Amino acid sequence: MVQKVAVIGAGPCGLSSVKACLDEGLEPTCFESSDDIGGLWRYKSQEKLVPGRTNIYQCVIINSSKEMMAFSDFPPPAELPNSMHHTEVLLYLRLYAQTFSLLQHIHLQTKVVGLRQRPDFDATGQWDVETETADGRRQTHVFDAVMVCTGHYTQPHLPLSSFPIESFKGRYFHSWEYRNAKGLEGKRVVVIGFGNCGCDIAVDISRVAERVYLSTRSGAWVVGRVGPGGLPFDTTWISRLVVTLSSLFPTWSDMLERKLNEFVDHKLYGLKPKHVFATGYNYSFPFLPPDLQAKSGYRLRLYKHVIPPTLAHPTLAVVGFIHGLGAINSMAEMQARWSTRVFKPAEDVMVKEIETETATMNQFVCSERNPLQVDVIPYTDSLAEQVGAKPNILQLLFTEPALVLQVVLGPYTSYQYRLSGPGKWAGARQAIFAQKQRIARPFRTRAVSEEPG
Repeated sequence: MVQKVAVIGAGPCGLSSVKACLDEGLEPTCFESSDDIGGLWRYKSQEKLVPGRTNIYQCVIINSSKEMMAFSDFPPPAELPNSMHHTEVLLYLRLYAQTFSLLQHIHLQTKVVGLRQRPDFDATGQWDVETETADGRRQTHVFDAVMVCTGHYTQPHLPLSSFPIESFKGRYFHSWEYRNAKGLEGKRVVVIGFGNCGCDIAVDISRVAERVYLSTRSGAWVVGRVGPGGLPFDTTWISRLVVTLSSLFPTWSDMLERKLNEFVDHKLYGLKPKHVFATGYNYSFPFLPPDLQAKSGYRLRLYKHVIPPTLAHPTLAVVGFIHGLGAINSMAEMQARWSTRVFKPAEDVMVKEIETETATMNQFVCSERNPLQVDVIPYTDSLAEQVGAKPNILQLLFTEPALVLQVVLGPYTSYQYRLSGPGKWAGARQAIFAQKQRIARPFRTRAVSEEPG
């Protein structure tokens, strides 16, 4: 029986995993190698960069709006901006950890250096977890289960062999090393890579450089954070209705393409999907045994993108190692909730589902930097259905039609996974109805009389 759980990493995925354990009556122990929580969202302004740890740059603003990235039972404070700076994301994570008393379960400056199945694993499913503290002390702990929440922004992918770098006389570095544009004043800079980091850094450098070039191999759809009416773009275009229409009517995709081209003509700029290196990250779990690091192409073979299917017991979960069109927090939180309930079909069932999911993922660009792409709503729904937390749209239609309109037509926010089932939260309904007010609050920084004259 699973009782003691090791959680590796105290970023957003680790924090939600600790809480999921507590919600299920388990005993989590979280190991964090740095001296604070927050993971990726803790900007290290003065610290020396440490290989194997995440790093962000000074100008980072989250791409998902605050409501879309919120945990399912913790709406963000209304006064926070819709597009939060990394300092505000970290504030939200601190509030979450404090509200649910997560900090007492976290061991800072404690790195996991080894993870091994115990000799009696086939009978117990237990793991030996070896840790090392900042002063070099090593210790081995026994846990009933392990949740790996270290993310995939720790190992920079720098493909120097693809470039004639030996003849380049200038400076080159990966976005992992970038903090700000200092030292690039008046320079001619090429940023290679068109993902979130590449675009952010190119814009940041453009304010001081003589000229900036942004290079992309496969193109991408470019959208602004602000959508119709000045509202956050994702709150207007990521909904259950839009996903349903896209799957039922192929012409709907053509309409979406036209809307995206209203922002910028992607064909004109050569961006339509078909030197600073913003070329992404390799993924690595150096503490795992070699047999659990196997890949399928560029893909890790994980049931529900979480559990290795060949283990005798489902006591190892990889949380947050996934990509989707939207914030990772809600997906990772549902992965954690699902993991702590320990669903496990037979191995052949899991392997068959992995093959189906791999075929689905082939619609996305496959590379080492994009290993686990999914359709956010169908994927999260599949986990929620097994947890018992998927909203029952048909039932709500008859019992609470006003609520079902919010769930189907409104922004796809994670509060809907707390309306019923295990983990039901009494505040979920109000959180859904109040989300528009929280979105509008940052626009109202001062009171203005609406009366004439």
